[in-house]
Amino acid sequence: MKKSQNKLAIYPGTFDPITNGHIDLVKRTLKIFDEIIIAVAPSQKKQPLFTVDERIALINQSIKNLRGARTDAFNKLLVEYVISNKGIAIIRGLRAVSDFEYELQMALMNRRLDSNIETVFMMPSEEYTFLSSTVVKEVVSFGGSVKGLVPEAVEKALNNKFKNK
Repeated sequence: MKKSQNKLAIYPGTFDPITNGHIDLVKRTLKIFDEIIIAVAPSQKKQPLFTVDERIALINQSIKNLRGARTDAFNKLLVEYVISNKGIAIIRGLRAVSDFEYELQMALMNRRLDSNIETVFMMPSEEYTFLSSTVVKEVVSFGGSVKGLVPEAVEKALNNKFKNK
């Protein structure tokens, strides 16, 4: 593997919306890597609640105090994106065993496409093991509170989206 000046990790996902579980992984990744790009994918399988631009704005508000973290959107093969940004690793969160099978398949395919890029699996802190963007949206859609589960800006944006539906 080529040595790079800064160790850059790419954390891809739809982040629709970003949660405190995602932020937790970003903070912990920055203990291992010099920089992290939170790479927002448009998502072809899911129907996102927020546009890519809205998701990036919410992430930027949520990480403004995290030195070494930045956001970007991508719409190509993840491995190509990592290479184009001179990244050395892909960060993936694993909440439960059920996440592992899919993530392992993706990691092995990415390794086949470029063996120089490592996939790093990280477990969330205990308090966030149940948390997903899907669960957050469902709770808010029924009028429930997600305070403490998402950054404040995200909580406001979610409440506004569902108030207008």
